[in-house]
Amino acid sequence: MTDTFCRLSQDAAAPETDAPAPDRLISGSPEFTTWNVEERDGLYCGIWRSTPGKWRIQYDEWEYCRILDGHSVLTDSDGQEHHVKAGDGFILRPGFSGTWEVLETTTKEYVIRL
Repeated sequence: MTDTFCRLSQDAAAPETDAPAPDRLISGSPEFTTWNVEERDGLYCGIWRSTPGKWRIQYDEWEYCRILDGHSVLTDSDGQEHHVKAGDGFILRPGFSGTWEVLETTTKEYVIRL
């Protein structure tokens, strides 16, 4: 890897594991694995995976996602469901709130701008 090129790969960073905060968890026991490949000047980029479960989300940041595999449902605060599957790309803007439900273990590439 050079300073001007970085391939998104699970081999490019050490995995970190996490889970939703207990006060956000709605159902299941989802486990997150994150390979944060880039972290610089308020920009984060990498790969994230979650096992099935459902939790509340609140976005203060801007995030672009591309789903690599799995099936999730994002439901906004108005109750509108957004099903995302392999190949889907989308943006979550600051102020998005609702729930994220992983129906099938989901892996995504992400770019977050604070």
